[in-house]
Amino acid sequence: MDTKSKIFFQNYLNSNAPVGNEVNGQKVWLHYIKPFVDEYFTDTYGTAVGVVNPKAPYKVVIEAHADEIAWYINYISKEGYIYVQRNGGSDYEIAPSMHAKIHTTNGIVPAVFGWPAIHVRRGEKAKKITPSIENVVLDAGFSSKEAANKKGIYVGDIVTFDQDVRQLQNGFWAGRGLDNRIGGFAIAEVARRLHEEGKRQKLPIGLYITNAVQEEVGHRGAEMIARRIKPNVALVTDVCHCTQSPLYNKIKHGETIAGKGPVISTAPAVHPNVRNMLLAIAKKNKIPFQRAASAYATGTDTDTFAYSHMGVPAALLSPPLRYMHTTVEMIHEKDIAHLISWIYYFVTEIKAGQSFDFTI
Repeated sequence: MDTKSKIFFQNYLNSNAPVGNEVNGQKVWLHYIKPFVDEYFTDTYGTAVGVVNPKAPYKVVIEAHADEIAWYINYISKEGYIYVQRNGGSDYEIAPSMHAKIHTTNGIVPAVFGWPAIHVRRGEKAKKITPSIENVVLDAGFSSKEAANKKGIYVGDIVTFDQDVRQLQNGFWAGRGLDNRIGGFAIAEVARRLHEEGKRQKLPIGLYITNAVQEEVGHRGAEMIARRIKPNVALVTDVCHCTQSPLYNKIKHGETIAGKGPVISTAPAVHPNVRNMLLAIAKKNKIPFQRAASAYATGTDTDTFAYSHMGVPAALLSPPLRYMHTTVEMIHEKDIAHLISWIYYFVTEIKAGQSFDFTI
């Protein structure tokens, strides 16, 4: 990454974009891509789209999702302790001892997820206690429910983990919400590259750089925006598991390794002809890649785009991620760079009116 990309990367990854309230992250993202697109728009729930060549009838979507998993305040005890429920795929077992942010109408209130000391939890009975909705407690230092309310904290407020992205060794970055703001970073960098290399105005297609909301609760943002744009083809990014990490069964989950290249998926929603084009592009441009298969659905916005309106030829590219849905998700710089190049070459090689239909 150059300096400009690195600053955007850190600002975007460190912004707050909880499911259902992604506006702060979307502002950072849109501010970055505005100079590289012809126009932009947002929809009712906050999906953001930058458009290159908006008058072109043939529409190509490159997509990521902007939301991060979070929590909702569910109950405040009379003593001022705060209990939460999941907003997306949040994990109670990783919450204890984490710092958190409570998002109120008056601003952010800092808090921690408390947990009793190990010597308090010793004993046969205590061994059976695992973090759950009933015992994970958010503590902001209040002595009563009234004190919490006075500070502007109420049931329904959103809570996010307080963990910024940081650079590790050997090209790795770690933080929260890399799933899938890594994709949002990548498609924004594609827009920048098209602009800086003089390809933006020469595209024969309409390019819709789409950062969708609410993926973590059922691909809702993608569903709304796919119906609005009605693309001719969609290239979706998300993350997949780095199965080299401990506790993964490669027979069950396949073998995908961080640092070895983005992963191209096979699944019913992945159109074979789009996938074949991507494979040819990777081989032509010497982009390292890995392969994965999904038996029923990809579990990503790919499924939503593929089955929207009359059916959209779609494909999925995913950099491998370590420790998904934690505060220490890890990604390798090489995989991000190769993902950007792969999408870039796809966008510059696709032709206006190109058909991916089967001829039978």
